Amino acid sequence: MAEPDGVNGPVIRDSRPDDLPQIAAIYAHEVLHGLATFEEVPPSADELGARRRAVLDLGLPHLVAEREGAVLGYAYAGLFHARSAYRNTLEDSVYLAREARGQGTGRALLGALLARCEAGSWRQMVAVIGNSANLGSIALHRSLGFAETGTLKAVGFKHGQWVDVVYMQRALGAGSNTSASGE
Repeated sequence: MAEPDGVNGPVIRDSRPDDLPQIAAIYAHEVLHGLATFEEVPPSADELGARRRAVLDLGLPHLVAEREGAVLGYAYAGLFHARSAYRNTLEDSVYLAREARGQGTGRALLGALLARCEAGSWRQMVAVIGNSANLGSIALHRSLGFAETGTLKAVGFKHGQWVDVVYMQRALGAGSNTSASGE
């Protein structure tokens, strides 16, 4: 399913196995040079493929933004925590290629991800943003209805510095104003 974002925007679609090399390159750059993830060794495309399959096996979306065959970014939802009481709460992840930042690609990806998740039985989405100075990600989430719920100070150490984690949250659909799935 392709979802265009405006006239010249990227196509947002379900990821495919053949996207994995481009996804791995985007993520490897963030692992090696950024603070949005606390991984310090880039995983292989095969490992990212296993992670993708785990997301899909849960019935959750794993999306890419594409323009002219190039993957500009990817986003997926995962379980916020594995314990059963969290079964209605998801965590989002969004990663963009350097050249796609500041052009609305992240908004298109996260917007499509939220829409897919709202169509399911989930009630809350949590963003766990590495680096309190990651103003782009914080602004992106805020623009789509997330509110900051707290900051964990200096919980990660990467690239020779202590790094904060910002938590943001947004209701999916009716949120807590409706019964939980399976209740």
